[in-house]
Amino acid sequence: MESTSTNITIRMDKETKRDFEIFCDNVGINLTTAFNMFVKATLRKRELPFIVSDINPNLQSRKEFQEAFEALQKESAANGNDEMTLDEINAIISECRQEKSIKK
Repeated sequence: MESTSTNITIRMDKETKRDFEIFCDNVGINLTTAFNMFVKATLRKRELPFIVSDINPNLQSRKEFQEAFEALQKESAANGNDEMTLDEINAIISECRQEKSIKK
């Protein structure tokens, strides 16, 4: 099945859009990626799917964030996880969430 793209127009107030763009930048994605993640997760789970928070709200600067991100990339490559697909990553996240809910 061939994949095609389409444009979607979403209306929101300027302040909300700006705040969301800042959030997306803080977690290393853009608005399009964020909305695609939301839609795919919603369709997969058939419910509103997830909570996303800043990777580490205590990081004080973009430079610190970049350094932390690069360290995670190196760790991922060292562990052989740098070639994982989004489906594989989501499966691991789901397993961790299930384990966490069982422990409660």
